[in-house]
Amino acid sequence: MRPFEYARAGNVSEAGQLAGRFIAGGTNLLDLMKLEVEAPEKLVDITRLPLDKIEDTEDGGLRIGALVTNSDLAADPRIRRDYEVLSRALLAGASGQLRNKATTGGNLLQRTRCGYFYEPSQPCNKREPGSGCGAIGGFNRIHAILGTSDKCIATHPSDMAVAMQALEATVETQKTDGSTREIPLIEFHRLSGDTPEIETVLEPGELITAVRLPKSQGGNQVYRKVRDRASYAFALVSVAAVVKMDGGKIEWARLAFGGLAHKPWRNHDLEAALKGEAPSSALFDKAADILLADAKGQGENDFKIPLARRTLKAVLAQATKGA
Repeated sequence: MRPFEYARAGNVSEAGQLAGRFIAGGTNLLDLMKLEVEAPEKLVDITRLPLDKIEDTEDGGLRIGALVTNSDLAADPRIRRDYEVLSRALLAGASGQLRNKATTGGNLLQRTRCGYFYEPSQPCNKREPGSGCGAIGGFNRIHAILGTSDKCIATHPSDMAVAMQALEATVETQKTDGSTREIPLIEFHRLSGDTPEIETVLEPGELITAVRLPKSQGGNQVYRKVRDRASYAFALVSVAAVVKMDGGKIEWARLAFGGLAHKPWRNHDLEAALKGEAPSSALFDKAADILLADAKGQGENDFKIPLARRTLKAVLAQATKGA
């Protein structure tokens, strides 16, 4: 690990003005520093900022502070009651020890687990722009099949972000000039495009302060994660679903996918195709066709296309069971 400067932020405004890389739980960043994948010149410790509360909002939703740990968020009675898909997604991620340290803001900002990104001797446009993508034509079993580019086929690793996408979360931030903004989570992460090193829409020094969930609208909530082993593994395919039934038909559905793209993936055309329809195998096949219309395997990850189809159909069958 290379030498770096350390500073502790006394308040939210000061954090951005200290001009460094934010650190809280450090469950991802410290690993990257040890491997010299990242070498920030300055770390700004934000762990003592008052951002560790889960608060009710006036509209009946919840405001989750950026420093709320994954364990506390998953265990909160309001989350378990009204946002079950989020609790299940959090508990499917990492280990108990890591969830005790990992924070809500940090979870959104964790970086890909691509082996080429983690190995400085290998080409990676995300780590070193212009060096190439070793995963294209290389070992790419865990890599993306949707929204890829010729610069990068990495996937985003977060379980939490997938569930929050289905719940239509909003990210609250504060910029270095003190101004704030609210970013719909669906717009927060970027696809790789020509600049895979730029992963979010955050500006330099902009700090995530909270994530807001709208009032729960009910519905059946399902989170399914397919992975190589039962625990402590990232998703090959994951699906978060919130489906509201009415009179034996799907009133509305919100679905988000992990393990398939550079960001948590959502397809509004798929959701529109389900609306007002009675559940059936044919309907679920149609939904899968829409999801995977532009899917492209890279050889070793070709299996993800039929796997995503089967997983989506199983989740929809579970979410509409008894209709």
